[in-house]
Amino acid sequence: MSDSPDYPTPPVTDLSRTSSSSGSFDANKISEVKSWLASQFDAAGKDHVPDFECTSRTISHLHNLATVSQAKTQAATIIANDFRLKAAEYRSQAARIREILENVGLAQEGLPANVVASSQVLANVANLMNIRDTELSSFLVAMGDVSLRKTGVEDKRAKVQKESKILLDYTRKAIARLTYLKRTLAQLEDDVAPCEAQMEGWKTNLAILVSKERQYLQQYSNYKSMLNRVGYTPEISHGMLVEMAEHRKDLEKKTKPILDTLRSYQDLPPDKALAALAIEEKKRQYNVAEKQFEDVLQSALATSED
Repeated sequence: MSDSPDYPTPPVTDLSRTSSSSGSFDANKISEVKSWLASQFDAAGKDHVPDFECTSRTISHLHNLATVSQAKTQAATIIANDFRLKAAEYRSQAARIREILENVGLAQEGLPANVVASSQVLANVANLMNIRDTELSSFLVAMGDVSLRKTGVEDKRAKVQKESKILLDYTRKAIARLTYLKRTLAQLEDDVAPCEAQMEGWKTNLAILVSKERQYLQQYSNYKSMLNRVGYTPEISHGMLVEMAEHRKDLEKKTKPILDTLRSYQDLPPDKALAALAIEEKKRQYNVAEKQFEDVLQSALATSED
């Protein structure tokens, strides 16, 4: 018996030229490999060993294969010889038992058909139970073993049934979840078109909002530039402006009678000296009121800065 492996055979170099081209190789290994390859191909019915690349790696690999193959072949030969010896012993024992049975008148040819059939059934049962003899004790032991195995099989069967029940429960739950997911998927697919339409509307509105944002930012920049040009500062708050407007109204109320009096002086008598004195007095009063207005305005500005 041989164990011939499958290995690649790239045509590179003839094995007969390995001794001259590869002086570093072990000559004994090369010789063993050559002999093993020749024997294997000869056993396969081929009289020529294909060319292959002869390197230290290939020689080492082939030598290992040859060693393993020879070891397995030797072991198989020993086992085959043992089987042949046992078969010869069994045949000899069968012939001796047949001779004994014939001498006592129990040859198979002389027995009734029912006895032969029963013996055959008994032998078949013994082979089925894996016992070497047909004694009652052997059958009892075999039946006990079969009973134990039957109990083990029943336990395994019960365990498998329990696991099958659990798996069936899991399967039912999985089918229910799958049905729910399919229904949810169908619902989501139905909602795709309205959602897409809504998204398109949002995209349109978003573009409009972006345009408005740019517009408002530009207006904000323009207004800011305008406020900078007129001297507006963040310190001028709405409350301060309202307060200044109220002071202005108070001052206008105070200055209005003076202005009316000044206008009435336009109808004074032609006495220039008296008219000039009266006008100068009104101008002085007007300047005092104007200075008071400026003082109040500066005071309000100083308060807002603090």
